[in-house]
Amino acid sequence: MTNYTPPLSDLAFALEHVVGYRDVAQLPGFEHADFDTVVEVLAECGEFMAGVIAPTNRVGDLEGAQRQPDGTVKTPTGFKEAYKQFVDSGWSGVALSEEFGGGGFPRTVGLGIQEFMLASNMAFSLCPLLTHGAIDALMHYGSPEQKQRYLPKMISGEWTGTMNLTEPQAGSDVGALTTRAVPNGDGTYAITGQKIFITWGDHDVADQIVHLVLARTPGAPEGTRGISCFIVPKVMVNDDESLGERNGVETVSLEHKMGIHGSPTCVLAYENATGYLIGEENKGMRIMFVMMNSARLSVGMQGLAVADRAYQQSVQYAKDRIQGKAIGVTGRDSAIIEFPDVRRMLMTQKAYLAGLRRLLLLTAVHTDISTNSPDEATRVRSDEIVGLLTPIAKSFGTDLGNELTSLAVQIHGGMGFIEETGVAQHYRDIRIAAIYEGTNGIQAADLVGRKMPVRGGSSFLEFIASMREIEPLLAEAGDEFASIREELARQFTALEKATGWMLRTGMSDPNAVLAGSTPYQRMWGVVTAGWLLAKGALAASKLPNAERAADELAVARFYAEQLLPQSSGLLSAATAGARDLFALSEDKF
Repeated sequence: MTNYTPPLSDLAFALEHVVGYRDVAQLPGFEHADFDTVVEVLAECGEFMAGVIAPTNRVGDLEGAQRQPDGTVKTPTGFKEAYKQFVDSGWSGVALSEEFGGGGFPRTVGLGIQEFMLASNMAFSLCPLLTHGAIDALMHYGSPEQKQRYLPKMISGEWTGTMNLTEPQAGSDVGALTTRAVPNGDGTYAITGQKIFITWGDHDVADQIVHLVLARTPGAPEGTRGISCFIVPKVMVNDDESLGERNGVETVSLEHKMGIHGSPTCVLAYENATGYLIGEENKGMRIMFVMMNSARLSVGMQGLAVADRAYQQSVQYAKDRIQGKAIGVTGRDSAIIEFPDVRRMLMTQKAYLAGLRRLLLLTAVHTDISTNSPDEATRVRSDEIVGLLTPIAKSFGTDLGNELTSLAVQIHGGMGFIEETGVAQHYRDIRIAAIYEGTNGIQAADLVGRKMPVRGGSSFLEFIASMREIEPLLAEAGDEFASIREELARQFTALEKATGWMLRTGMSDPNAVLAGSTPYQRMWGVVTAGWLLAKGALAASKLPNAERAADELAVARFYAEQLLPQSSGLLSAATAGARDLFALSEDKF
């Protein structure tokens, strides 16, 4: 197994030259987060994650989290000590509210920190990621008293948080949940029910867990309209903010999973547990979507981060593995990196990772603009772009996580199928990411069902038009950029055709639109990443660093010529409709 090296150079290049981070640093509230400071922070963070968190990855996979006979949960060797160092070092709150003890840095910086942390140990990192989702929900909907009681210690990492949505009979259909919340008469509620798949639902790295639980109050409307959200702490908090008695929540069992073994995925039973309503009754879905939307970009980052660590391991193995003779080599055997097909796989990993990193960072940049720009129109447009890009970032990121870690196994050959090399762990760990926080099919339905109708489709069409502004710039850049320009132009046109079909068909045949939503969503990811790689190549060509310029051009051109064409290949699937999907009766499957 290889060590982890944070890709600071590519991250910094993307921030400065592709996604416009310097504009973010000029926004009110972010003046302290200038580019040079951010690079220093990220460098220090990368060193910490690689040195402290990354070494826990393998032992976490081998040992896993364990439920003890007394019902408590023990994390793998080293997790508790690493988490304490994580909290003591202050990395938990860098991009969170200064009002409650955070560093107040932009979300974009927080996403960079998440990449380094997730690549170091995805299972470990899910704890702070879920905590951040709960923090976002409380920031938006918590009462002043709730914020003051819970946020400072959650932001510091001293306390952790969870999302409790799923129940045995209610998977993605949250409206089918049955957990009850009965008023106690003193402003609190008695919460009773069972939740499954609760990530880091119990553990030993912190003394308190702040569960955010969806439940129904008596007489609530059916379906999603009747869901409320409650704070249910694992341990009751006394008036002096010290911890008191254990609340009525127990860990029934831990799930035995394909991957992320170090992350305790719990079945939790609530029995008259004391809960505190967040916001108003029957507004739980709004709060849930705050948590989910925050998490979806982070889940897309999981795909990038784990795939990047697998790529680093692939490169090292390809350089070290001696086997056969490459064309033209005499007198010695060759490392497999000298063979064209291995180079193709490595370049596929490298190009996709670079494009995906830029896509995720661009989404975060627009998130920061949508919250901090002084201009209302700018905030509104960036919020639209965040809405458009979030399902793409989550789905494209996690699909690529699956595909690129699979390539890493392939590059290792038979050794990749052997657990001792460690590369199989990356493949197993990332497989869940395309499923949770809304399956990628649900992301596609959200893209075409909720995001596309914004302003009658103008939001989507305007974004495509903004991408097309690169075409004359590529033409001016010379013959070396010709194939990039030609292929991007073809794919922009294909994406416009698919979008036009979706808009024309949506009102009359929504089932047809849903049938093509997943390939359509993939088209967006492939094209947007290719556009951002081309932007990077153009920017690098104007810098004095000739080596960087050559590298960026080679990666952008490889992507344009060999990966980007798949987008137009998906056009037929995106616009085929639902006829043949339902042509066979159920008994024919």
